[in-house]
Amino acid sequence: MNHLFRERAPITPAGWAEIEKEAKRTLRALLAARRVVDFRGPLGWQASDVELGRADPIASPVNGKDVQARLRRIQPLVELRVPFEMTRAELDAIDRGARDPDLDAVTAAARQIAIAEDRAIFHGYDAAHITGICQASGTATVPLGTSHNDYPGAVAAALTRLRDDGVEGPFAVVLNEQLYKDLAARTDGGYPILTHVKRLVEGDIVPAPGLDGGLVISLRGGDFELTVGQDFSIGYLEHTTELVRLYIEESFTFLVLTEQAAVPLSAGGKK
Repeated sequence: MNHLFRERAPITPAGWAEIEKEAKRTLRALLAARRVVDFRGPLGWQASDVELGRADPIASPVNGKDVQARLRRIQPLVELRVPFEMTRAELDAIDRGARDPDLDAVTAAARQIAIAEDRAIFHGYDAAHITGICQASGTATVPLGTSHNDYPGAVAAALTRLRDDGVEGPFAVVLNEQLYKDLAARTDGGYPILTHVKRLVEGDIVPAPGLDGGLVISLRGGDFELTVGQDFSIGYLEHTTELVRLYIEESFTFLVLTEQAAVPLSAGGKK
């Protein structure tokens, strides 16, 4: 038995399979940062930190002696957990072969934790000592303009800034969820504006519910590192005669290694 305590849950293999399938489907659809940053791991639940390879001088433990001391820097991993509930009746229905199980609670929990991870990576998480990509690159922000038709020009300006800073491609564009939908629906010269943006970069146009505005980012590698201890896993909390309480959990941290390798796009008034 491990720390997830799944063996104690009144859930059959068929029930677990449906829960995990829905969680994975939602996570694959929503996780955006993992598509544009380096991924390291999973290192396991026991992993607690990332060595940064640096050390800071501190006071000697011995007064009046010629003893020098340095404290090594580390980046701790943060644990995220989102609880949710399944009814025993719905789990029984799954065991009977129900083709339309109600897995809305699984979907909602997976969505919450996916957005939480992305927000930490894009916008930082001070309590977990994480600096986000947009925080680190904030001084290089390019405004998107007042009209959706301005967006391809803003992306082109961001690409010029990246290349002027010696950052190589390929490049990708990350857009918040609503902006992605808007650009896909609006046209210019008979083509969706999203198509005009896509022609500017070699990588994908990635929708990201956890991002404010947009981001143009290099995919060359070595600039941004997501380290995962335990990847997304579902564990058991408790149950009653009617409900089973579960949770989805992960541990991770994030490092910005090259601030110049991304340019945020700030959203303003649009028409």
